[in-house]
Amino acid sequence: MQPRFLIVMGVSGSGKTTVGKLLAARLGWDFYDADDFHPPANIAKMAGGIPLNDADRVPWLDSLRELISNSLRASHPGVLACSALKERYRQTLLAGNPGAQIIYLKGSYDLILARLAARAGHYMRPEMLQSQFDTLEEPADALTFDIGLSVEAIVGAIMAKVPAP
Repeated sequence: MQPRFLIVMGVSGSGKTTVGKLLAARLGWDFYDADDFHPPANIAKMAGGIPLNDADRVPWLDSLRELISNSLRASHPGVLACSALKERYRQTLLAGNPGAQIIYLKGSYDLILARLAARAGHYMRPEMLQSQFDTLEEPADALTFDIGLSVEAIVGAIMAKVPAP
């Protein structure tokens, strides 16, 4: 089955939003940023430098799974930028959504830390990056791409592996 919904995952600063937006534009699909679906309490917690726990993520992941499901049922393909750091988070997103595919943006701690340090106005603080790497369970079943490449090269590589239907 050709994927009709792509979940671009990785730690904060890996380029999920940048890659996801360009990929969606090239495919002519809708783009969604999972950060936009966090309840205010989660955003306040992260802005205060407190990492989210699994309980904080349950309603957020459920709403994202429903977004994917509704999009697939309505034949509206999409791209979702979402950290999805743990295997069980990815399984929640994929549950009942056979048209979804995980795309993993992989990079080194030092490269991503430099990116976060240069980014202004985002609630994810650079000092929280270690908690993301500590939480990350690298996916075994995702299409993986090196973030050391340019955004154009990453999107081209993704499109070569997941051509538009």
